[in-house]
Amino acid sequence: MTDEKNKMTDKASEIAKNIWLAGVGAYGRAVDEAHGRLEKAGVESPKLFRDLVKAGEALEEEAQEALQAGQQARHSVEERINRVRDNFNLQRPVKGEDLLALHEKIDRLNNKVDALSAALAASGVVKTPRKKAAPRKKKAAAATGRSTSAKTTGGPKRRS
Repeated sequence: MTDEKNKMTDKASEIAKNIWLAGVGAYGRAVDEAHGRLEKAGVESPKLFRDLVKAGEALEEEAQEALQAGQQARHSVEERINRVRDNFNLQRPVKGEDLLALHEKIDRLNNKVDALSAALAASGVVKTPRKKAAPRKKKAAAATGRSTSAKTTGGPKRRS
């Protein structure tokens, strides 16, 4: 049994050593690739930098144009909102104070019209108009006993 244990231990050690060596190999390869890329970047760095600057300038221009378009749209919307507000303020509801002032003004105008009418009537230039009598009901409607409301509703009223 000891031989079996030794064989298994040797095999486990060998597997562990291979795993370790694979990790060291991967690390070495990564270092080599990083070193190669660093050398390549050192040679191409000025060209890469110039390309990045050009791309940045183009993006900056696009961003400024978009910003200006957004500001113009915002200004347009604000103008429309202000016009709507102005229209709304022109159509504001009537206040009690405004109605009272209008009634007072109408009363003053009525008094002036009455005074002018009286002055014209006294001078004899204009005769004072007579008030018209209320319209009379037709005799036919009174004779049949039908009311005028029955005519307007389309016939005599029915009881339910």
